[in-house]
Amino acid sequence: MKQMWNDKRYHSFDYYLKNQFGRKLYKLSLDGNMTCPNRDGTLDTRGCIFCSAGGSGDFAADVTLSITKQIEEAKEKIAHKVIPQIGVSQYIAYFQAFTNTYAPVDYLRQIFMEAIHHPDIAVVSIATRPDCLGPDVLALLAELNQIKPIWIELGLQTIHETSAKRIRRGYPLSTYDTAVKNLRALHIEVIVHLIIGLPYETKEDILKSVDYVSASGIQGVKLQLLHVLKDTDLVHYLDTMHVLTLEEYISILLSCIEHLDPAIVIHRITGDGPKDLLLAPLWSGNKKLVLNTIQHSMKLQDSWQGKNCMHATVTKEVVTCNQKL
Repeated sequence: MKQMWNDKRYHSFDYYLKNQFGRKLYKLSLDGNMTCPNRDGTLDTRGCIFCSAGGSGDFAADVTLSITKQIEEAKEKIAHKVIPQIGVSQYIAYFQAFTNTYAPVDYLRQIFMEAIHHPDIAVVSIATRPDCLGPDVLALLAELNQIKPIWIELGLQTIHETSAKRIRRGYPLSTYDTAVKNLRALHIEVIVHLIIGLPYETKEDILKSVDYVSASGIQGVKLQLLHVLKDTDLVHYLDTMHVLTLEEYISILLSCIEHLDPAIVIHRITGDGPKDLLLAPLWSGNKKLVLNTIQHSMKLQDSWQGKNCMHATVTKEVVTCNQKL
């Protein structure tokens, strides 16, 4: 039998938040004013082929402001969505743009401490690369995690080395394995980004990536549809790569969800790029349509998270995966 997560068919982020914190938390996208080894010449100067000028932080706050002021500005932008609770921390400080552990540790300490001690912040989520988690950074993250929960988001995208080279990721899969091992030893939650629709990857390739991360000991995943944005090197692949239709994407996505350990939280099930930069697929600009189609298709096909998990054990109440967490 399948587990139902508040009548959804997958372990949603909202369900996790309400069970872990007793309430919905709202994400505030911040800019720590960092760069990336794929941009500063350490590995490359061009960035990953899909990465926009904002370094995946196109929705982040104004980098010229202090972290505290960014938090306040970001709160104002979403104030219409939030029902304030007096004395309750309701926000996630999300360091989103570029690689947010790629700086001297003294600087990291300054900006992360400023965020974590803000009374409205319940969690600090940090997007980074597995190859930017040295011993000094890990020690700082462990210290921060004793104050409030720290989540680390790792941009893996794919487990396949050919694809990793094509997108200019810049590190081998073994680096990811080491990063997850080190972070989990510190009891820090790990969220992994995977991209659906990378050039020349098949459905089978994508499912192999899902199976791998599902068994790697992570707590969360973001399943991101590939967006082709203006002024990225991915544009050069448009003539030769296949851009997924909505129907193809839904088919692959549902299979990905079915392969995922039910304990893993799905933080993102699709994703929408900035509409002024989006070249393809244009259907992804209608987020409401995409989400409604996902939900309808899951019901129609009786699809649910863990249905085809490689290590699944079906019990009376729930499907679980016998994987080491």
